[in-house]
Amino acid sequence: MRTASVGVFKVATKGPGDVSGLMAMIGSGAIDPTTILAILGKTEGNGGVNDFTREYAVAALCAALAPELGLSPEAVEQRIAFVMSGGTEGVLSPHITVFTRREAERPAGMSGKRLSIGMAHTRNFLPEEIGRSAQIMETAKAVSAAMADAGITDPADVHFVQIKCPLLTSDRVEAANARDNKTATTSAYSSMAYSRGASALGVAVALGEIASDVSDDDVLRRYDLFSSVASTSSGIELMHNVIIVLGNSASSASEFEIGHAVMNDAIDAPAVVSALKGVGLGVAPQATEGRELVNIFAKAEASPDGSVRGFRHTMLEDTDISSTRHARAAVGGLIAGLAGTGAVYVSGGAEHQGPAGGGPVAVIARLS
Repeated sequence: MRTASVGVFKVATKGPGDVSGLMAMIGSGAIDPTTILAILGKTEGNGGVNDFTREYAVAALCAALAPELGLSPEAVEQRIAFVMSGGTEGVLSPHITVFTRREAERPAGMSGKRLSIGMAHTRNFLPEEIGRSAQIMETAKAVSAAMADAGITDPADVHFVQIKCPLLTSDRVEAANARDNKTATTSAYSSMAYSRGASALGVAVALGEIASDVSDDDVLRRYDLFSSVASTSSGIELMHNVIIVLGNSASSASEFEIGHAVMNDAIDAPAVVSALKGVGLGVAPQATEGRELVNIFAKAEASPDGSVRGFRHTMLEDTDISSTRHARAAVGGLIAGLAGTGAVYVSGGAEHQGPAGGGPVAVIARLS
């Protein structure tokens, strides 16, 4: 059976512009640059509107990969899906995760479903469409396209959907006003939440987790509507959604497997343990024969009702530190302790990504 083999490589970085680790792996032959499909990264910025470490990291990666691929840096950015998540508070460690895909023959003795990856883009959005039903429905269509690209037909086999989505700026709001249209919000920071939320609802619609009759008024209001596998991150550098679907497929020849669970709140350690066990791993420092942790991907947010298990939290009331930074640090520390490493991908802002105050957590393991 002719199929694809997906590779996953976690590379530590010394700063948002550091590409030395990736280039060393390319130089050694461990990574074939022509097979790189997506790169997800954690950068040490503030994760806010003005977090330019994300754009800096993408620019550095594109410049480094351009000669390897015989393309311009601009063409590299069109070819590879780059999703940079700012904010490495607490023990979180900056790093990138490189996903490759190449054609391969599934070995005769290989059993079970293995990691598969697919990618798709939406069209560009008008500013007034961000955070609204247009973004939801276009995202849903793109998720379906990414599933097809991954060779995944059963939504139950989808374990993580990473999306990079746009945000509003004053210029973009003014452009909408010039057309006599109003945006979902005039605040750039608030627009990040609207965009993340609408994108997550698009995933939920595509996977049949919620009905397709979701409306503008449901975004950031109906928190009972959510996706258990969506992870969305807003950035200033684009006006469309980039969708990366990660799941398992019986046709994949990969040596990796992915699983997930849903954290009900920011201290839900059993959910993280469940996600680890789902791919045959134990809690650190327990060694697991024949299995190796590659990375963990999770969402984090301050519970919008102001409490965690009946006790008040102050994350939403702190005017010195953004609540998303508090949440990343808290969830990052929890996961790092269970995984035995701070080099995990924890993204803040989990609107409609798991239950309110919680979020999905996915684990990728290498099978020997």
